[in-house]
Amino acid sequence: MQATVHAAAIQFNITLGEIDGNLAKAEEALRRVAARGAQLAVLPEMWSSGYAYRKLPELATATPRVLERLQEWSQELGMVIVGSLPEAKEDRIYNTAYVIDNGEELGRYSKMHLFSVMREDRFLAAGDNCLVVPSSVGKLGVAICYDLRFPELFRRLGLEGAEILCLPAEWPLPRQLHWRTLLRARAIENQMYVAAANCCGRQGKLDFCGMSLLIAPRGEILAEAGDTDSEIVAAFEAAELDDYRAQIPVYRERRSDLYGDLNP
Repeated sequence: MQATVHAAAIQFNITLGEIDGNLAKAEEALRRVAARGAQLAVLPEMWSSGYAYRKLPELATATPRVLERLQEWSQELGMVIVGSLPEAKEDRIYNTAYVIDNGEELGRYSKMHLFSVMREDRFLAAGDNCLVVPSSVGKLGVAICYDLRFPELFRRLGLEGAEILCLPAEWPLPRQLHWRTLLRARAIENQMYVAAANCCGRQGKLDFCGMSLLIAPRGEILAEAGDTDSEIVAAFEAAELDDYRAQIPVYRERRSDLYGDLNP
């Protein structure tokens, strides 16, 4: 990764089904973090529309237009942008995170763990591929919200070389302790930076906790948002990442002969 990466997490109250309004919120926030020197920005899960389940097929038709705007902002601001949107593919709808770098799409990841408690599996199809992609700021691993509860995925991302984890989310208020704890655990155990962007406020009957986080590989919280619309920015230092991995060589000392190998 670059010697220093200024990373941002953006959170806002997503208005269900109101693409243009959510686009305006995202653009304003991206411009604010760009003015603070951000080179990498993570937006929330399904940030263009929220989980307007029954309208997702219709809302997904706007995603190509939303991606064009993302590419324009990314190129203009000289920024890597990550966030998830509804994607229509082969008559199914996926929750897909896109990685845009200086106007170019580098890769996309479709959420592989669907949260049945909130009926995601009734309206969405699950992805089946991991994503680690080289970018102008470093090697990015991508996961989405409920994926956070499945540590095997994050070890796989680490084994594939991820240095920074980008995680868009819509994490609800009642489980905010789990959110903070699991994000720190994923950073510590996989020795990577974490940029996690949650939404906030209320959608329908659900309250979301905000608490977007930027976390160092040792688990130190570099920046944390509150429960309202806001942006956080922090510096990710390559030297700290390299030093921690040298001091505690967990990747070299894994016993995959005993518990299996997650290498691709």
